[in-house]
Amino acid sequence: MTPRLASDGEFHGPSIDEFFPDAIFSIGGLEFNRIHLIQLLSVIAVVLILWLGTRNMRIVPGRFQSLVEMGLGFVRGGIAHDLLGRKDGDRFLPILTTIFFMVLFMNITGIIPFLNIAGTSIAAVPLLLAVISYVTFIYAGIRRHGLRFFKNALMPQGVPGFAMPIVALIELVSTFILRPVTLMLRLLMNMVVGHMLLVLCFAATQFFFFTAGGGWAALGVGTLAFGGAFTLFEVLVAVLQAYVFTVLTAVYIQLAVAEDH
Repeated sequence: MTPRLASDGEFHGPSIDEFFPDAIFSIGGLEFNRIHLIQLLSVIAVVLILWLGTRNMRIVPGRFQSLVEMGLGFVRGGIAHDLLGRKDGDRFLPILTTIFFMVLFMNITGIIPFLNIAGTSIAAVPLLLAVISYVTFIYAGIRRHGLRFFKNALMPQGVPGFAMPIVALIELVSTFILRPVTLMLRLLMNMVVGHMLLVLCFAATQFFFFTAGGGWAALGVGTLAFGGAFTLFEVLVAVLQAYVFTVLTAVYIQLAVAEDH
């Protein structure tokens, strides 16, 4: 998705319209557009790769099985067990693994040719994953502590009585309102900004090379180099955001099941 060059030869940069493409088709008033197709392809890719990598496990794994095991082992050992311990880590491993690979695969489509936009660059997927994370940590707290979880979350021990209403309000906002909002916005904004930067660089390259011409082509070399650098950076961001989202989910669960609750 690149911005079109106007017929007068002027350059027009990317806009928010990038994230509202025309519908491919509609069913009962619900539109299915290009980004929805990318999201669907990402889900299929996750399921297919994990299924193929684990259906016939061998003692001496091949390269593909080793790669899948490395990814699964990273989530299990590097996130679930490190933050939650072995027992709770194994309990919540399926949801953490799902979140990590869903975010990773939907992020990485932003730099895949002919896809060129992340499935997490519209609010629906980040919001859904944030709600799943939110429901999971509340479930974990209630499962471990019962309804006492809410009381202890809003009224920490050791707070003087006169300060308790203010602390309870702060905890209510930060724990039960801002957590899912910040999870969603952190992922969404990173993917939106990353896409806009890539489109800006490569659209400018096209403009300088093929429309402006002449000495302006030298600037095209620069924007092309920046585009390549930002593409590599976007790969790092895609992996990092998947890691951060999963780690924060595990941290919230850990706080919910902690003994001081």
